[in-house]
Amino acid sequence: MKLLVLGGTKNLGRHVVEAALRDGHDVTLFNRGRTNPSLFPSVRRLIGDRSAPDALATGEWDGVIDMSGLLVHDVRRGAELLRDRVGHYTYMSSIAVYASKITPGMTEDAPLLPWPDGAPEDHFTMDLYGPSKVRCESLLEAHFGERTSAVRSGFVVGHYNPDFGNWGEALAHGQTLECAARPDQPIQYIDARDLAAFLLRLTVDRIPGPFNAVGPSTTMSTLADAWRSVEPDPGPMDWSPADDRFHLPHDGSNDGTFQLDNTRALTAGLTLRADEEIARDYVVWVQDGNIPPPPPH
Repeated sequence: MKLLVLGGTKNLGRHVVEAALRDGHDVTLFNRGRTNPSLFPSVRRLIGDRSAPDALATGEWDGVIDMSGLLVHDVRRGAELLRDRVGHYTYMSSIAVYASKITPGMTEDAPLLPWPDGAPEDHFTMDLYGPSKVRCESLLEAHFGERTSAVRSGFVVGHYNPDFGNWGEALAHGQTLECAARPDQPIQYIDARDLAAFLLRLTVDRIPGPFNAVGPSTTMSTLADAWRSVEPDPGPMDWSPADDRFHLPHDGSNDGTFQLDNTRALTAGLTLRADEEIARDYVVWVQDGNIPPPPPH
């Protein structure tokens, strides 16, 4: 299958490209050529910016996996160029799209955030992150109809990814595991390899619709126990540090965001690794000399 990956050389995108190549697909990358430019030397590259994607003006692909669609203006421009030259468009969205942050068990049909009146489509602020993802999902559906998927995910764990990297480092070096969230804080995450495989599956099989691509909801303390179990003598837990990783309020005002219903994704073929396997692989990766990237914000 001929696949176009927008992004593809950072964090989750690396896993997507690795999975696609492993499955024998013909991959083309479109990005600015600034992040890890030496990765995937055998893959065709189109160099350009999302805001002016002239390099995408020609060519046809069976599917697109959009890992870098953030600004509404940029996603709209790409959709206009690609609408009649791709088979299926899979968009990496976010669990930040939901209007409620406290309702447990939300499905993909739960109310979404509105677009603020007068908000710019070509400028990003954190306040616009969730609304931007909603607006991008909507415009892609308008352009591609049943030929589009939106994958809503939150914390993504694994090689090259920052989430829970501090736990991996602590376990690898016998240090204290720090977490500023409440011990009973609900949490959902997903291994980057599982998410990459799901993105690829939706694209290859042309499965439409939005999907909550998250693991089962648990608590931070239960998750910490699972991670600590992979080492014979793990360091202690510290629940008191400053919150520079999770940004989860202690008052419960964001608890529903990490209690989403993932039934639709599981039915569509999402498979999930056990927490212990995720933790063990991350620890080994760090012990092999790799350093988790810093949190994005």
